[in-house]
Amino acid sequence: MSNWPLYTRTSFTRKSFCQRIRPSTKDAALSRPRLAEFNDKPDSLFFNDGVRKIDFILVYEDEDKKEFEKRHAYQRRKRRREYFEASLMKMGLELEATQSVIDDKLMFVKVHMPWDMLCTYAEVLHIKLPIQPNDLSSRPSPWRFFDFITKHFYPNEDLIKKEADYFTAPFEKDRLEFFHITDKDSFFTPSMRSRMAYYLLSRAPYEIRGSVKKFGINKLLDSGVYKAAYPLHDCQFNVRTEDPDCPNERFLLYQEWAHPKSFYKMQPLDLIRKYYGEKVGIYFAWLGFYTIMLTLAAIVGLACFIFGYKNQETSTWSKEVCDPEIGGKIVMCPQCDRECNYWSASTCSSGRYDGARKLCIFDNFGTLVFAVFMSIWVTLFLEFWKRYQAQLEYEWDTVEFLEQEEPSRPEYEAKCIYERKNPITGVKEKVPYTGCGRCVRVSLGIGTVIFWILLILASIVAITVYRLAAFFAFSARLRAQDLKELEPLKEYVTPQMATSVTASLISFVVIMILNILYERVAIWITNFELPRTRTDYENSLTLKMFLFQFVNYYSSCFYIAFFKGKAVGFPGDPVYIMGKYRNEECDPGGCLIELTTQLSIIMGGKAIWNNIQEVLLPWVKNLIFRYCTSATEKIIPRWEQDYRLQPYAKLGLFYEYLEMVIQFGFVTLFVASFPLAPVLALVNNLFEIRVDAWKITTQFRRVVPEKAQDIGAWQPILQGVAILAVATNAMIIAFTSDMIPRLVYYWSFSVFPYGEHAQHTMEGYINSSLSVFNTSDFLEDSRPLGNFTNIPSCRYRDFRFPPGHPRKYEFDMRYWHVIAAKMAFIIVVEHIVYLTKFVLSYVIPDVPYAVREQMKREKYLTQVILHETNLKLVTKRLRPVANDDEIKETQAGLSMEELDPDL
Repeated sequence: MSNWPLYTRTSFTRKSFCQRIRPSTKDAALSRPRLAEFNDKPDSLFFNDGVRKIDFILVYEDEDKKEFEKRHAYQRRKRRREYFEASLMKMGLELEATQSVIDDKLMFVKVHMPWDMLCTYAEVLHIKLPIQPNDLSSRPSPWRFFDFITKHFYPNEDLIKKEADYFTAPFEKDRLEFFHITDKDSFFTPSMRSRMAYYLLSRAPYEIRGSVKKFGINKLLDSGVYKAAYPLHDCQFNVRTEDPDCPNERFLLYQEWAHPKSFYKMQPLDLIRKYYGEKVGIYFAWLGFYTIMLTLAAIVGLACFIFGYKNQETSTWSKEVCDPEIGGKIVMCPQCDRECNYWSASTCSSGRYDGARKLCIFDNFGTLVFAVFMSIWVTLFLEFWKRYQAQLEYEWDTVEFLEQEEPSRPEYEAKCIYERKNPITGVKEKVPYTGCGRCVRVSLGIGTVIFWILLILASIVAITVYRLAAFFAFSARLRAQDLKELEPLKEYVTPQMATSVTASLISFVVIMILNILYERVAIWITNFELPRTRTDYENSLTLKMFLFQFVNYYSSCFYIAFFKGKAVGFPGDPVYIMGKYRNEECDPGGCLIELTTQLSIIMGGKAIWNNIQEVLLPWVKNLIFRYCTSATEKIIPRWEQDYRLQPYAKLGLFYEYLEMVIQFGFVTLFVASFPLAPVLALVNNLFEIRVDAWKITTQFRRVVPEKAQDIGAWQPILQGVAILAVATNAMIIAFTSDMIPRLVYYWSFSVFPYGEHAQHTMEGYINSSLSVFNTSDFLEDSRPLGNFTNIPSCRYRDFRFPPGHPRKYEFDMRYWHVIAAKMAFIIVVEHIVYLTKFVLSYVIPDVPYAVREQMKREKYLTQVILHETNLKLVTKRLRPVANDDEIKETQAGLSMEELDPDL
């Protein structure tokens, strides 16, 4: 291997890096990975010499062993691959190629980073490493007295040892002696080594034509030069390796984390972070914390549901609905023109009014308390997560992982063709676009997102039109007397129910289709915008996808909650959409039951679809692949076993976050209509954690480790959802439920004498909430078909004057009382909840006190151990030297470069 210079932090620049690693044609022809035969050690993680660790694997198909019609295309691939591998070797990486034991056309290239390169790029990437053990005494936990119970809910400490606690500092190669190094082979963990190897693979050139350079393993994978690139799992997930050099971390993760028997245990987050990197670790930490916090919300929501279920039998309103002499004698007006009949609430077991009875389960005073509780809960969740996240940032050495320290994406660097002066450093640097070009790219992205959001709104309008047409069709079909097969269903399957269920299913299908289409568009637009860092890229994509998903998933729910049945007029003067379809109405009990149905279908369907897409498909693919290659009896090496697994998508965690944040929206935005939402979310998340752990441990190749300080753009998105949740729940209770009209009736219009004192009661509310319409006032186009001369009047849901009144069919005083009460309720509840949220946010500190102390102690030690050493050396060199002994002492403490600056 050629001797290649290593770079320190001060001398390393991307320009010099690309110039120095550029191999000549002759070097590219002579530099080849050394070919080696497989040594029949299936779990080996080393080169054939058993000394050099495998830090990365590259897989390609040898075109020389196949015949192709377009031979020149494959020759170009071969030429690029050879140039790329020569570049890697020029950079100092060591390569070894091995042929597949199953398919002789496949070649596996093993990549190893020597010690000097690890030290160099650990400094380049600002990797923090131990300088001394943590000497601060830890405070005892207040829950330590319950250890004899809680220890059963934690991973087995005999299998997963507790990580030693060290103070850390950014690695500096020139001060190696100040770092806590006990063993060079284990000083850099496998995830660190893989991260550094991937950094080099992403920046090695494979083709340079004039001033245009092409580099990066990602482009080679996209163009088919390589079939795969991945770090190795350390062993089989279900078999413990007896090799003393193998840590068996994958086996331990499966046993104590991914196995179904461990579903009740806390997650081994330190081991997850060590094996998969901080980015994966912070996701599972957030998901676990969210699930734990959901437990409290689920308990309160379940209690609210039980209260409503018990209350439906004792509620005065429910009793009146079920009373044949009250609810059974109410004749309701038709809800569509001509084809719809009059209908009556006969009995609770089979009547049309049964939905209003069941509404008591969700529409009660317990729901109001629960909605306020959830507004406080979401604030506590976010504040306590900030504290927990700050603790993880310190423990996982990501406190100083700042944007300026994050390297640029290779795709960004490849497009850097313009020069500009950096306003901070004053140095000219390469950029991919001018100021005008940046505006054009961002404007195109914004315009695309707006277009797709308008497309969603158009689909909502189309589904609304379907609702109107379907309600008319179902009403006409159920009205037909000659359809004997529908007779048993007429009392149970109402037009409202059939329309609601079918519209919800259609809405779900449309949501899934638009998601698939928009996902490709969002990725293309984000690539076109060329964000500089990986964090910028994910934040930009996150914002685009969430805005779309927010409108896509929640728009139908917002329509049912705040628009349906709000502008319908009255039977004599209904409101029409597009001049043809009569606007749909809510049931007499309101639209809350329909909103609950919509939420149930979307939440349930989304969970089932995600599990099929994320778990079942990879498992089936791996099963088919194993079946096709099960005929061989050869020993398969570790790198080939991993190649048979599914590749982990570049945006895999992005979709996991998106799924959970959308669920978080359902739990918080519409919880007033569905108190069981936290219960369903809790059950789903208990499975989600173990399913995600199972698939990432057993079904996918090892993830390339990445650094992450926090959950990124999802944090402000969650805060925005939490703020919006207060307003939506207050408006659902005010405008969608029937709670405020009942309260107004209870306190203002329901005073009946009982003995010596007048008391408030809910008796007569059903009759009071329905206005009277004279059937002779129907227009010819809306009059029901058939002979109904025996029905002089019908009832409809509204507060209007009766037919005999001088201001007939105008809003009466009850309507204005209810409107005023709704507005007052929204204002009071919002201000109380927002004030409480502000106080809690102010009182709860974002960083725990103990973590603050440890961070200060670490900064002090870094200053003393690393930086003050330079000051002592400079002082020693400036101090007059009295004799030869002091000269020798001074020289003994300085390196060769410090003794002779010319070196």
